Amino acid sequence: MAIAGRPVAVRLRARVPALTTRVVARLLSDLPVYAELPHEEIAGDIADIVQHNLRLFADVLEHRRAATDGELAQQRDSAAQRAEEGVPLDAILTAYQVGVAMCWEETAQDAGPGDLPAVLEIMDRILVLQQQLTSAVSGAYLEARQILDSQEHGGRHALMAALLTGEDLDGFTRRTGLRPAARYLTMALALAPHPDETGPGLPQGPGAGTASGPGSGAGAGVAARRKIRRIRTALDRFAGTPALTALDASGGTVLLPVAEPPRWDGPGGLCDLIAEATRAAGVPVTAAAETAAPDGVPAAVARNGEIVDLVARTGRAPGLYRLADVLLEYQLSRPSEALRGLAGLLSPLDAKPELLHTLETYLGHGLDRRAAAAALHVHPNTVDYRIRRIDRLTGLSPARPADLQHLSAALVARRSV
Repeated sequence: MAIAGRPVAVRLRARVPALTTRVVARLLSDLPVYAELPHEEIAGDIADIVQHNLRLFADVLEHRRAATDGELAQQRDSAAQRAEEGVPLDAILTAYQVGVAMCWEETAQDAGPGDLPAVLEIMDRILVLQQQLTSAVSGAYLEARQILDSQEHGGRHALMAALLTGEDLDGFTRRTGLRPAARYLTMALALAPHPDETGPGLPQGPGAGTASGPGSGAGAGVAARRKIRRIRTALDRFAGTPALTALDASGGTVLLPVAEPPRWDGPGGLCDLIAEATRAAGVPVTAAAETAAPDGVPAAVARNGEIVDLVARTGRAPGLYRLADVLLEYQLSRPSEALRGLAGLLSPLDAKPELLHTLETYLGHGLDRRAAAAALHVHPNTVDYRIRRIDRLTGLSPARPADLQHLSAALVARRSV
């Protein structure tokens, strides 16, 4: 196969050194991720694989055949190495496309009208080789990444299990080589269902999840996984490293390695993180957080779970909470003889659910009768009337400071017994 009277393969082999230099320079200028690789790697491995590809193309043209599996082994090895280094697959495939394009330009630059048959055949050979390279490189890269991800995931899972169970961490490190961080931000998350998980048309009864198509159980599963993935992305971005997570569609536990306890409020603080997670997932997120040393993780995780549960049971809004935000509820939720006694203060209202609801709403709105009336969809005078009835039935009135404390505590106690 010749262009302008000269064998293409012979001419291409003669130009391999100079063309290799040009291709490498183009990769460094067009692909920032390659420019960040060590110079010795660029001059060594990267230049070698470029040169190998150019010589392979010359062989393919000379013998008018596709590349053999053995001839693509070096490309597969190179792709696996780039996967270990964290070079993105799209950058690698772009690099191969750049090399092939420059090889084509070098080969066809002297072609004239009479060389059209040769040019068409060369183009056909190039397209076949590019398809082979893409397939070999992608397959090797993804296989390597799967192994690496499995190892990393297994290691993270083992570390999280050791932290949550209070395992001897020195022994764990000796056995696995994995060392815990100095501190962890422990978090409990409660995630509301996304509309796509519970929207109209989703199967609810026996056999749910067996249908397919929009609104099916499969669709709900996809929506739940998408919600969890977006939450994890927000957590990883905040921590700057993959978070240790045990999450399902309803929430779960998160451990983030931190050098110092993160700030609660302000730009880049934990409240911002939960706000970002809420936006990303498209659902309300309730969270409790506490920073702990590795040996304090089990207790911190247990407290976080109790706080999130208390927030849900007391009807508070979604958001980020700490123990200081629910001290009264937390203390009153501890088992004691006084708990049932406090709850019993409101037993005269058991047969009057509208009074109990009015009391909760009135206290929840800071004793603002108009706000409570608006929330209850009644006249403010109705709220006043009901508060007087509560006083007559229980002997307690929110208007008296001492009674107000007992009423608030009694409502918390009722939710805890």
